[in-house]
Amino acid sequence: MAVDITKPSIDLGIIAIDIDAMMTFYGQTLGLPLEGSMPMPGGGTMNRFKAGDSVIKVISLEPQAEAAAPPGGIRGATGYRYWTITVSNLPECIEKADAAGAKIIVRSKEVRPGITIAILADPDGNWVELLQMS
Repeated sequence: MAVDITKPSIDLGIIAIDIDAMMTFYGQTLGLPLEGSMPMPGGGTMNRFKAGDSVIKVISLEPQAEAAAPPGGIRGATGYRYWTITVSNLPECIEKADAAGAKIIVRSKEVRPGITIAILADPDGNWVELLQMS
């Protein structure tokens, strides 16, 4: 039996270390619209950013989580290490991220004909790949 998918997108939850910096990165640097904020069961707040049909949940917990994910992106550890947003304006995105002081892991790079990527680190060190198809 396969999963019977009913939504053409995913929701991604990110537990934040520095919620203010994370809100600025996802809301202003990347320019994702904030769909809303709501209390988390057990304490904290879930902030829901729209990324196309998907939702990026940036969460502050109260009390904060005891452990942090190991840094280092793809080579840092196993498990979820990065995620991708497909865009049509990659040069402008990187320029804006650069101006905002975001950490750029990989500058625009054509990885195969017609596919260009860049990788940013959010303030907590999570990697976000921006991909443009030409």
